[in-house]
Amino acid sequence: MSSDKLELVDDKVNELIARNRLAGAAVVITRRGKLVYNKSFGLRDIENRKPMENDAIFRIFSMTKAITSAAAMMLADEGKLHIKDPVSNYLPEFKNARVWKNGKAVAPDNPPTIKDLLRHTTGYSYGSTGIPEIDKLHRQAGPLVEDEPLAEFCTRMVKVPMAFEPGEGWLYGISTDLLGAVIQNVSGVPLGQFFQQRLFKPLGMIDTDFVIPEAKRERMAVVYNSNGQGLLTRNDRNLFSYSSRTKMRSGGGGLASTIRDYTRFLQMIANGGELHGQRFLKKETVAEMTRNQLEGPAMPIRFPNNVRHGTGFGLGFCVKVAQTNWNKAGRLGEYGWGGMLSTHFWVSPRDELVVITMEQTFPYGFMLEDALKPLIYGAIESIR
Repeated sequence: MSSDKLELVDDKVNELIARNRLAGAAVVITRRGKLVYNKSFGLRDIENRKPMENDAIFRIFSMTKAITSAAAMMLADEGKLHIKDPVSNYLPEFKNARVWKNGKAVAPDNPPTIKDLLRHTTGYSYGSTGIPEIDKLHRQAGPLVEDEPLAEFCTRMVKVPMAFEPGEGWLYGISTDLLGAVIQNVSGVPLGQFFQQRLFKPLGMIDTDFVIPEAKRERMAVVYNSNGQGLLTRNDRNLFSYSSRTKMRSGGGGLASTIRDYTRFLQMIANGGELHGQRFLKKETVAEMTRNQLEGPAMPIRFPNNVRHGTGFGLGFCVKVAQTNWNKAGRLGEYGWGGMLSTHFWVSPRDELVVITMEQTFPYGFMLEDALKPLIYGAIESIR
């Protein structure tokens, strides 16, 4: 990659910080498995003038989902989990799962499967389906709370009907949290312990967990609310405290991590399931995870006021399948995802490129990804 052109990344991040669009950021790029860019910018704490550093710890929220999906597929590779099986094979309470039809909660024609959890085709949301009756039941069941064990969360959520027959639509929500509970039941160990034993320690992810030790907490980047016009306000109220209070092991959004750690995980995926000679997933399994698994009315993936044209979903990652005005600078076959505080990652298999951008800005936005993606792709020199 062109080092001169990569300096444009520095310029753009510094410009956004100067305009007070974000407090600080970290960016990592690897190409063909080699680290080609690793820089931190701005401040992790504006009020106390603490700089953003390479070991800053970020709340990665939904970037947790890719890790949970990989963990589930590791169990599938071992024959301990079958993705075509009903969820109820592993979470028995979901034998009582219901779907909303004609104003009633009824038994589904086909029960939700593990594959539905992986690709968000169960019909479960985060409480916003657009169907008032379901959303009311979700509110009555109660929100995700950090001092509740995962098993209790599942017991509450089975009372909420699915918005459609499993497989017949795409809806972002609690599916990956349920998948975390499946991993616990299949492996026989708590989700955090499974992650540590099977992924974090072998990958050298030394700062990634649901709970951050007190000695490391000073490294956590502060969350800032942005009005999108240059005003940042400190936000010390977060869903998780990452402390001893945190009983909920949210496979959908509970991890904190560093950009170094997440790069190690993502490079393993980009390598086809292997890192530094150790295999975590079969190559063909990663190929399935990173190809579009949606069709028909489930395509393209969508959020309220945000239809992501040309974008499908695999088993844990979104996948770009057509060139459209959405993600215009992206490459076909590119896969990735992000987190609620505007963290992002994407991988381009054709370019052997991995990019991670970290910040802690709410509400969620694509500002940094959209600004940097054309610059980073533009820095790729001809393949020799």
